[in-house]
Amino acid sequence: MTRRGSYAKGVAKREEILATALEVIARNGYGRASVRELADAVGLSQAGLLHYFSSKEELFAEILRKRDEVDQAAFAEAASGEHLTALDGFIRIIRHNAEVPGLVQLYARLSAEATEPDHGAHEFFRERSLAFRELAAGTVREAQQAGELPQDLDPEHVSTMLLALADGLQTQWLMDPTIDMAAHIADFLALLTRRGR
Repeated sequence: MTRRGSYAKGVAKREEILATALEVIARNGYGRASVRELADAVGLSQAGLLHYFSSKEELFAEILRKRDEVDQAAFAEAASGEHLTALDGFIRIIRHNAEVPGLVQLYARLSAEATEPDHGAHEFFRERSLAFRELAAGTVREAQQAGELPQDLDPEHVSTMLLALADGLQTQWLMDPTIDMAAHIADFLALLTRRGR
């Protein structure tokens, strides 16, 4: 029984670390959110904090995974009251990203570093990209069946372009915050819609 209780406490502490880290990074930015600052925010030493993760890279990947969970839950809640497609939700999440520059900065930096196969966040980004492309391709197929998008579009190509556009826009936005990322995504989708007319 003690082991189960310890496990539950460990899971709860890990969730507390991730929730607190989301707030700290969103507020202060990735560049100023050191492991020490994150540890201090949850009342642990740096070693104590990293006890819950295999590496600093895994910690930051898990922070992004938690961000995705929070964003998906917010989209599901919004979608329950109105008719939203996955692409509508994607635009909303991109719009929301402009409110949390520290998390965008973390995503941009860590995704570039994680292109190395032995990086601690490599698998997270590989799985995330595959999942996004599958979801977006399915949404494109649904829009094609509903007559909202041209039939000759390749759903897999469109989903890859959407992800590349979003990632590129986030980098551009970090350099120039006047760029409206969500508007650019919406314009791209509108171009695809007009292509069939």
